[in-house]
Amino acid sequence: MKITLNGEERDVAEGTTLAGLLEELGIDPRALAVERNREIAPRASYATTPLAEGDRIEVVHFVGGG
Repeated sequence: MKITLNGEERDVAEGTTLAGLLEELGIDPRALAVERNREIAPRASYATTPLAEGDRIEVVHFVGGG
């Protein structure tokens, strides 16, 4: 199925969760925020939130500095 990830179309397998997507991308979920269809997804729900056809996902990395 197709989703949009950070503005680019991407194919993912049916049943892929937010956690599965992050794992596939090699991204550590502790240092980022995920927006699904313009709503921030609670980190505790990543493993139980399945992606759906047409979802718009934005992954935002935290950057520290001073």
